[in-house]
Amino acid sequence: MGRTRKANVCPRLSRRALGFYTRDAGVVQRTNLGILRALESTKFKNVWTTHSKSPIAYERGRIYFDNYRCCVSSVASEPRKLYEMPKCSKSEKIEDALLWECPVGEILPDPSDYKSSLIALTAHNWLLRISATTGEILEKIYLASYCKFRYLSWDTPQEVIAVKSAQNKGSAAARQAGTQPPVLLYLAVFRVLPFSLVGILEINRKVFENVTDATLSHGILIVMYSSGLVRLYSFQAIIEQFMQQKLDLGCACSQGGTTGTVGEAPFGIPCNVKITDSPPPLFEVSSLENAFQIGGHPWHYIITPNKKKQKGVFHICALKDNSLAKNGIQEMECCSLESDWIYFHPDASGRIIHVGPNQVKVLKLSEVENNSSQHQISEDFVIWANREDRKENLITVTASGRVVKRNVNLLDDDPEQETFKVVDYEDELNLLSVVAVTQIDAEGKAHLDFHCNEYGTLLKSIPLVESWDVTYSHEVYFDRDLVLHIEQKPNRVFSCYVYQMVCDPGEEEETVNRSD
Repeated sequence: MGRTRKANVCPRLSRRALGFYTRDAGVVQRTNLGILRALESTKFKNVWTTHSKSPIAYERGRIYFDNYRCCVSSVASEPRKLYEMPKCSKSEKIEDALLWECPVGEILPDPSDYKSSLIALTAHNWLLRISATTGEILEKIYLASYCKFRYLSWDTPQEVIAVKSAQNKGSAAARQAGTQPPVLLYLAVFRVLPFSLVGILEINRKVFENVTDATLSHGILIVMYSSGLVRLYSFQAIIEQFMQQKLDLGCACSQGGTTGTVGEAPFGIPCNVKITDSPPPLFEVSSLENAFQIGGHPWHYIITPNKKKQKGVFHICALKDNSLAKNGIQEMECCSLESDWIYFHPDASGRIIHVGPNQVKVLKLSEVENNSSQHQISEDFVIWANREDRKENLITVTASGRVVKRNVNLLDDDPEQETFKVVDYEDELNLLSVVAVTQIDAEGKAHLDFHCNEYGTLLKSIPLVESWDVTYSHEVYFDRDLVLHIEQKPNRVFSCYVYQMVCDPGEEEETVNRSD
C-alpha cells in the first residue's frame, strides 16, 4: 500500500480558526487533543542560520533585517525574501515598528488596506505605513521638528498607536546648573487605518513634579515619579479638558505665526494638548522602581513595596479597594544573581506566572470560600527545572595546616544547573514554552520545552543546536510550526536561528509499516 502521511498541524489550526470544528463542544476538545498528539510526533529542525550587524526583529512569520529594510518570510520550508526596500541614509532608517493586521468585518477605503501593514517610525520623525508583503510605502506623516520621536507602542491593540519621544534632558551646562527644560517628553496618539490624529500631548515637569517617565496604555496615561509613585489618569478626560485646538491631517493650520499643512514637512504636527493643572488621578500607588501591573478577574494589581530590601517580594492587591489578596504576598525563596519575575498570564485566564531560576509557578486567583468580596492566591501548577540538590565542599587550610571542609550551597541560577531563562505563551496551541539552559564545560546548552497550559504537563522538548551564552541577550519565539532564536553578541553582532517543524522520520516509517 502507499505511504500514509500524518495531517499537517497548521492547516488543522487554520480550519479550527474558521469554525470547521464547532458543531459541538466535544469536537473542539478532540481536535485540540489531536493537534497536541500531532505535535508530539514531530521534530524541529534547524533549517536556517544567519548573522547581521544590525538588529533582527520577528513579527508573525516575518523576519526583519537591516532596521526593517529587508523582510524575509519564515512561513515556507526555508525562509525566502519578501522584499528589500531601497538603501537609505542613517537619518532615514526605521527605528521602531508595529505590525498592523486588517480588522474583521470593517469596510475599508482602499483595497490595499485589507492586507497587513508595517507601521514604522524613522529616525527623522516620519511615521510610515508600509505594505507587509511588498515594502511599498502606502502612507507617510511628518511628525515634528521640536522633539525626537523614538518609540512606537499600541495604546489599544490594532486600533490606536502612541508615538513617544526621547526624554528632553537639556544641555550638559543646564544640568550642571541644576536647571531642566519644562517638557520631559511628548506622546503623539493616532487612530490607524485611515490614520487620524487624536492629539500630541506634552508631559510637563511643572505640572507633574519629579516625573521620570510616562506612557499610554488602553486609554490610560501612566505617569511615573522619582519617589516610586505611579499615577493613572484618563487620557480621554485630558483630551476633552486640555486640547487647545482640533487638528486634522492634511488640513491647513497656523501655529506661532507659521502656516502649514498638518502632517507634511516641514510643518509637521503642533503640540495641541497642554496640561496646565494637575488632573485628578484615577488611581495611584507607590512601588519599587515604579513596577506596576494590572490584570486578573476581577481587576488586581501587582507591586513591590517601595523599599530596596523588599526587592523580589510581590504584593497582589484588589484594584477596587487596595486590599491585599489572601496569600497575596509572593516571594520565591531563591538565592540567585538574576531576579525572579512575575506577570499576569497573557491567556486572559486571570492567572499569574511567577518565574524563578529553577521553577515556574502558575498561580490562580479565586474567591475566598464564604466571602465573595475577598480573593485568594493559590498554586495552579509548578514547572520544575531538571536538577539535583547539590552542595559543594569549600576546603580551607588554616595557618597551622589544618584542613577545614564546609558545605556551601550553590546559587539557584548556577550556570552548571538547569536554569529557566525564557517563558512565553503560544495562544494558537495553548502551550507554555520554556527555555532552560545548562552550562556544559565552556558552552551553554539550551532546550525549549512545551508544557500544557492547563496542567503544566511536559509535552515536548526541543534541543537547540547552537551554544547559549548566558551573558548575551536572547529572544525566543514559538509560532505554530516555527521556533526562532535571536541572539545579540558583543560588538553588535546579531544571529538568527530558524527551526521548522518536520515529521519524525521514525514515526513516519512506523506509519508506513502499519499500512503495508
